[in-house]
Amino acid sequence: MSDKTMTPDEVAGRLRSGMTVGIGGWGSRRKPMALVRALLRSDVTDLTVVSYGGPDVGILAAAGRIRRLIAPFATLDSIPLEPNFRAARESGALALTELDEAMFMWGLHAAANRLPFLPVRAGLGSDVMRVNPGLRTVRSPYEDGEEFVAVPALRLDAALVHLNRADRQGNGQYLGPDPYFDDLFCEAADTAYVSCERIVATEELAKAGPPQSLLVGRHSVTGVVETPHGAHFTSCVPDHGRDEAFQKLYATTPWPEFAARFLSGGSEYDYQRAVAAWREERR
Repeated sequence: MSDKTMTPDEVAGRLRSGMTVGIGGWGSRRKPMALVRALLRSDVTDLTVVSYGGPDVGILAAAGRIRRLIAPFATLDSIPLEPNFRAARESGALALTELDEAMFMWGLHAAANRLPFLPVRAGLGSDVMRVNPGLRTVRSPYEDGEEFVAVPALRLDAALVHLNRADRQGNGQYLGPDPYFDDLFCEAADTAYVSCERIVATEELAKAGPPQSLLVGRHSVTGVVETPHGAHFTSCVPDHGRDEAFQKLYATTPWPEFAARFLSGGSEYDYQRAVAAWREERR
């Protein structure tokens, strides 16, 4: 079995402008932020981003890297609306395909199963159909004749997810309370990259949690990246919670100032060092 370990910048080097990129996690929880920051250090742009949106969406939107966002929301959880997403949307800097949460999930399911669409009840009778005039409905071929929304598959060129543990072959494990559909993102993508708090031996995965915590299988993973605190400033329970103080700083600091202070370095190490320096200043 092959060793799939990579660096964040090697992952970014595999991505190309114009791709459709899915980003795992949920809101401001277990986002693959080190990989997103590596993407900012590249020249990749014109992306279609598929995400249960959080600061991943906000940072990429503020940097002008998103052409279209497909999402049910963009939130920082304790801060209800992601401020940089809102600014980009209000200025018309990106296009938005807004789906109901269930529709979004079934779009990933359809892509993971290589189906063109899946029928769902979610969305019927709502403004989702009005704001997405391209959506179609289908009728059951059976006696019930029920009408459903035909949610198109959310096929991804690449997926980026962050987990608590992984081995070098690409098996990934979550240890927190929720999988956040990261397995669907990986299976819906042509290539998938897993960052993790720690790479461990395969046998250690079995000891760290129950079988159902082994969320992502190596068959769907292209590369593995060990990035301690790679989800910062989002949470990665139980390894660390959300950095609420830093998130507030992010939400209240003008983007050029924030980017210059924390995102202008040449590596993830530079970002983590800048955060450590900010913490020292607050003491």
